Amino acid sequence: MSRTLKRLGPGFLFAGAAIGVSHLVQSTRAGADFGFGLLWALLLINIVKYPFFEYGPRYASATGRSLLHGYHTMSKGVLVAYFLLTFATMFTIQTAVTIVTAGIAQSLFGSGSIVLWTAIITSFCFSILIVGRYKVLDTLMKIIVICLTLSTIVAVVLAIPKQEAISWSQRIPSETTAVAFLIAFMGWMPAPLDISIWQSIWTVEKKKIDPTVTHKQSRLDFNVGFVTTTVLAIGFLALGALVMFNSGATFSSSGGEFANQLISMYTYSLGDSTKILIGVAALTTMFSTTLTTLDASPRVMHTTSELILNKKFKRGYLFWILILIVGTLGIFFFLLSEMTLLIDIATILSFLTAPFYAIINFKLICSKHTPKAKRPSRAMRFYSVLSIVILVGFSLWYLQTLGS
Repeated sequence: MSRTLKRLGPGFLFAGAAIGVSHLVQSTRAGADFGFGLLWALLLINIVKYPFFEYGPRYASATGRSLLHGYHTMSKGVLVAYFLLTFATMFTIQTAVTIVTAGIAQSLFGSGSIVLWTAIITSFCFSILIVGRYKVLDTLMKIIVICLTLSTIVAVVLAIPKQEAISWSQRIPSETTAVAFLIAFMGWMPAPLDISIWQSIWTVEKKKIDPTVTHKQSRLDFNVGFVTTTVLAIGFLALGALVMFNSGATFSSSGGEFANQLISMYTYSLGDSTKILIGVAALTTMFSTTLTTLDASPRVMHTTSELILNKKFKRGYLFWILILIVGTLGIFFFLLSEMTLLIDIATILSFLTAPFYAIINFKLICSKHTPKAKRPSRAMRFYSVLSIVILVGFSLWYLQTLGS
């Protein structure tokens, strides 16, 4: 068992990056506002996004290179488009996850401002990445994801008997604000599609540490991480539905107050004595997301810059981390009190760009740049095309709703 767990890695990093704002914030908000009414959307978007996430580690394990190198072989224009999209969204994403993490830290320790905790968390993440890089990420994420999974499942099971009746009626929103939340909810569920690129990079890094990892083991690793994120998303939605739906309470847009409400949902099920335990679990979960995003965005921007300019940058990773930190703090001070607005903006942008990542991942994995034996089957190709149509359809539906 320990040997199998040691072989796993990028899948847990995927889970660590995914199980954050999309789960602790968006899934619980969905449950609190709609009960189990958006369960269909949660399951659908996980099914639709699956192949394009899976193509990341598939390509990396088959070629020994990341998706970024694959994009470069397809067209330099694709890589430039990716660079611009990432630059346009990475600051908002980092700010969103950092605000939630700082809010939970403030709630757990009961002292210090959101600003102070943001500075502490950002500095700590920066130190870990500069000193330890991938190896530290690999070890931390396994512990964090396993602990959170167990505590969430227990909390949901204990909350069920406290409800007299549970409605499973599904709902398709029609109001503009409700449709906007639906798209925001699906935008980061289970994660933004560009994380497939991070996953491919982490797969390459894992292969460097352990060259014996096979293609089959790499796919198993990813599937374990993906299934874990899906199960936990259902768990957080269930907590919101069981504890807050029809209670008259709504989630605050303030990071600190939201954190208090989130921890209260767990203590409602597990008892007040578990507040510290749950607070630590929530904090480590969001810290893992903050850590992985602070690592991944600079890593991909560094690699993309080198490929576009055909030039090596010795300190490119450090340069992009510093750029991300400065940009994040700038947005942070302007939108500190609007956590939910900031998250909705970031998640909607991620959803609207999802078709782009889906299409280029699909084209790359089916092209001559991928070894024939590792290309998807005919059934998987049909599945992928259908998923692209659904992603485009939802994006057009949202844009049409805005215009009406």
